[in-house]
Amino acid sequence: MSAAIRGTIVTLGGGGFSMSDDGTSAIDDLLLDLTGRERPKVCFVPTASGDSLDYSSHFEAAFAGRAETSVLSLFGNRVYDYSDPEMLRDQDVIYVGGGSTANLLAIWRLHGVPEVLRAAAADGTILAGISAGMNCWFDASSTDSFGPLAPLRDGLGFLPGSACPHYLGEPGRREKYLDWVGSGTLPEGIAADDFSALIWRDGELVEAVSEQPGRPVFQVERRDGVGVEREIPVRQLTAR
Repeated sequence: MSAAIRGTIVTLGGGGFSMSDDGTSAIDDLLLDLTGRERPKVCFVPTASGDSLDYSSHFEAAFAGRAETSVLSLFGNRVYDYSDPEMLRDQDVIYVGGGSTANLLAIWRLHGVPEVLRAAAADGTILAGISAGMNCWFDASSTDSFGPLAPLRDGLGFLPGSACPHYLGEPGRREKYLDWVGSGTLPEGIAADDFSALIWRDGELVEAVSEQPGRPVFQVERRDGVGVEREIPVRQLTAR
């Protein structure tokens, strides 16, 4: 496990442009606002989806006209040639997509991405991500990278503890995560429902937000061998 990172990370349990039919998202609006720039540079990292072209195109359409977009391609396909991860240092936001957390971590490590991400964050670049793009920053997580939901204790360790995205939105997520935290299989951590997100600075939780009503976020703790939820206050965002 690595030391907590210096810088800002926004972790989405679900939502953002990935779960919006028209690409609009109050969480993504907030993400751009956090940069303090009129037209920020935003790089999408679709490693977890195998550099999905549809996913990348959806990202570009959602941010068109309000950000300078780019895509980090580690697979190299017919649209996006292989990109040097060093490009991440020149971004205002690095936005990590969903998919396989395990594959993302393995490929990133082979290409030296974690070291670049840590340096970029320290220089002021905002790190963000949904689903696998939430999981990756923590010490551990709940993942379906191997088919059925399973615990994964192999995260980057930029944020402490464990993570569970899609907490109420996918069958089995809540029950299994509570069981794994209660048994010590996973460390205590954060569970975020779809359309909710958390803002972290220097490894500390600053705020939880939501772009839909009734989308909770929980701190999940271990008490006497049982996983117990403690709800975190969530600020409701207003769509622009």
